[in-house]
This record gives sequence, structure tokens and C-alpha cells, in this order.
Amino acid sequence: MKWKKLGKIFEPNGNVDWMQTHAMIPLAENLSNDLYKIYFSPRDSLNRSHLAWITIDINKPKKIIEYSKQPLVSPGNLGTFDDSGVVATSLLNHNDKKYMYYVGINLGVTVPLRNSIGLAISLDQGRTFKKISEGPIVERNYKEPGFTASPEVIFENGTFRMWYLSCIKWKYEHGKPKHYYHIKYAESSNGIDWDRQGIVAIDFKNSEEYALGVPRVINENGLYKMWYSYRGNKYRIGYAESPDGIHWQRMDEQVGIDVSKEGWDSEMIEYPFVFDHKGNRYMLYNGNGYGKTGFGLAILEND
Repeated sequence: MKWKKLGKIFEPNGNVDWMQTHAMIPLAENLSNDLYKIYFSPRDSLNRSHLAWITIDINKPKKIIEYSKQPLVSPGNLGTFDDSGVVATSLLNHNDKKYMYYVGINLGVTVPLRNSIGLAISLDQGRTFKKISEGPIVERNYKEPGFTASPEVIFENGTFRMWYLSCIKWKYEHGKPKHYYHIKYAESSNGIDWDRQGIVAIDFKNSEEYALGVPRVINENGLYKMWYSYRGNKYRIGYAESPDGIHWQRMDEQVGIDVSKEGWDSEMIEYPFVFDHKGNRYMLYNGNGYGKTGFGLAILEND
């Protein structure tokens, strides 16, 4: 596969207090015809992430039609798992509801942060979202001691299926704590209570790699395909395939997209979101600074 970059779509300009910098982890939702709502997570003046959106015409993606005037989801109350930020990573339509799975950020002392997974649900077609609880739905436990984050959730054959980031350890390197996380798999009957058996979906490929996250999974005619981010030095986008969504073969060399020679995505490229529209396959993604330079769009070229 080979992707053609269509350029950067959006970057916050700092005019709104709660949308000062960053546009992390874009998610696309088709509203009607060629109109798309793109959800993403900007940061406020205190460096806390919120949930925002813009709408675009996929044929003219650089022209912003509308944008959110207020956050859809904001940081939680003092001391809760998401009091330092919320970063949405997966949107699922189920039974006339919209399930928005997100990362709740909680700052640490001995380590920089401790993330967990939360859920907000919309009953009005995405106009508003309400958190189901002040607590997380997937938290660290005796099998996963570090933290959990960046879930991708789909619903198949009566089962909710989740691929998510799992931090297995922190380690001091060069005088600073460094996290090590890969991608695990879990299932649920209701999308809230998850059966976590410690199944590793995508593991480290060598000793230099230490961060794997933000998986994107589609089932294409019985073949599961995953795009994700991986990091040794700087983030890159990876690709894997699976016959069942559990056992995966990494095929990063076939992903067909990399950093540019210069510009907003010349240092790193990460957080892909892949979707199809009228026979074309598109990818939203972030570039330098983990979304600080905004997000762009690419289209898969025909072989």
C-alpha cells in the first residue's frame, strides 16, 4: 500500500482558552454525504486535554465548515482519574447511542502520569456526551501494573472487542522515568465491564522499541487489519494483519507512509485513523510534537 499526503487540515490557533495547542488523535465520523465530523483533543492554557470537533467536506478538507464552541468532554473533578485531561481515542455507534472511549490523564509524583480508560455516552447523536462515571472502566490491576490507555473498540457478533495500550513497567533511564507499553486485547458483553486476560496483540519487536499505542482495527472480509503507532526513537505508523483479531503479524514495512522531508510531520508521524468513503480509503494522522502541529489527511493510492 502507498498513501498520498493531502496536507495538514487543522491546527489550533490559541484564540480559545480551552483550545490553545495540540490536536491529538483525530477521529472521523461521517455525518451525511461528503460531510465529516473530526473529533480531536486540544490542550488548554494549563496543558489539560479536552474533546473538540470540526466539520469538513472530505473533498475540500482544508476548509473548516464548523467547529465546537465548547468542549464535548472536559477534565474531571479534583482527584479523579481524568482531572488532568481527557483524550478521546475511539467512537462506537451502538443501539442509537454513541460510545466515546477516552484516556483519562492523572499526573503523578514518582512518574509523570498514570492513565486509565473512561467512557462517555451520547444520547443525542453526538451533540453532547456524558461520562458514565467519575471513575475509569479500565484501570491498572495486578496483571497490568503500570497504566492503561488509548483503546480501540468495535462490536462484533454480540461482543465488544477492545485493543488498548498497556504499560508493563517504568524504568529510570538517563535520570528520568521511562514507560514501556504495548498493545493488549480484551472483551466485554456490555462495553463497560471488561474481561482482561493479559492477551498481547502487538508486542515489542526489539530491545530499542518501548512504546506501542493508539491501535486502529478494521475487519475487511474476514481479515483484520491494524494501524498503530510505535516508537523507538521517534514515533512512526505501523501495520499488522490477523485472521481473528487476536493473533497478529506485524508488517510495518508495508504501511506505505512515513515522515516528510520537511514541515509539520518531518520529525514524527503517529496516531492514524483509517476510514473509507465512496471507494477511497483515507487516513487522519498527527505529526511533530504528538499533535502540537495539528493533524493531516492522506489517501490510499490504487495499486
